[in-house]
Amino acid sequence: MQERPAFNQAKPQATLEAQVGLETASEVGISPDPQALAEYPRLKRRFNPNLLWLMLTGSVMLLFLVVPLLALLLRSVTDGALGAFLTTPAVTEALRLSLLTTVLTLLLAVVLGTPLAYLLARYRFPGYGTIDTLLDLPMVLPPAVAGIALLLTLGRRGWVGQWLERQFGLTIGFTTLAVVLAQLFVAAPFYIKAAKAGFEAVDSSLEVVAGSLGSRGWRTFWRITVPLSLPALLGGMVMTWARALGEFGATIMFAGNFEGRTQTMPLAIYASFDGSGGLNEAVTLSVILVIVSFAVLLIFKALSRYGTKAWDAGIPEKKG
Repeated sequence: MQERPAFNQAKPQATLEAQVGLETASEVGISPDPQALAEYPRLKRRFNPNLLWLMLTGSVMLLFLVVPLLALLLRSVTDGALGAFLTTPAVTEALRLSLLTTVLTLLLAVVLGTPLAYLLARYRFPGYGTIDTLLDLPMVLPPAVAGIALLLTLGRRGWVGQWLERQFGLTIGFTTLAVVLAQLFVAAPFYIKAAKAGFEAVDSSLEVVAGSLGSRGWRTFWRITVPLSLPALLGGMVMTWARALGEFGATIMFAGNFEGRTQTMPLAIYASFDGSGGLNEAVTLSVILVIVSFAVLLIFKALSRYGTKAWDAGIPEKKG
């Protein structure tokens, strides 16, 4: 039998690379052959007008978002406002209260919101669409409306508030607890929706298989569901904390603006700008809020990256 000549694969490969470029050929999974490629002249990479358009329009939006923050930082440095007001009681108390209340809000959102998110992700029942829409409502309502709704419910003359005060002597309105509840009302849906999306992305058959292998209940949830949905959970936590930190309207309606008790950073900025502190104190508070927010977001993003790897590394692989 006559042996068929082997086809030379180098020239078709080099031809493709010469037409679309070495980098493009590598992207589609073709390993370069330098000897074959030398037989063909390499074409110059074409200019991509779409990339230029994306860079120009993206730069406009980026400058719009960054330049005002730079102006704020420069104003605090050039006028010396940051050093003059940094240690005043109004600034330190507002910062302390903001960090305390937002941490408590985040904890409550995770503890109370995770079961609800898992329920909505795994089960369908009558009224599901209504509940899912109601969870979206606080995210689109004006914060002032949320504050009035909380006041009519948990205030001293509210439906639940007057009962709590009569039965237990507990007053919620215009207290630090009211600040936490106002932040929770407007911020918790961000975590619940993110957690729900994360749980839905996890194949439920994995939980079924884990259950058939003897891992049931909470063990399956912590060892299978949470690690696979962890990026979504951490992302929801970031959004919840950030929304709580910037809350203003619901807080001032339901908790008031009392220094040391309910005056968080956004309320302190408003009070300083409209009061004796003036623009310089408001600038100081604003800069502190920007720096703290930026630092915490960086930490959360780092935890999101490394936390996911830690969870994955902690899951024992099944050996065949």
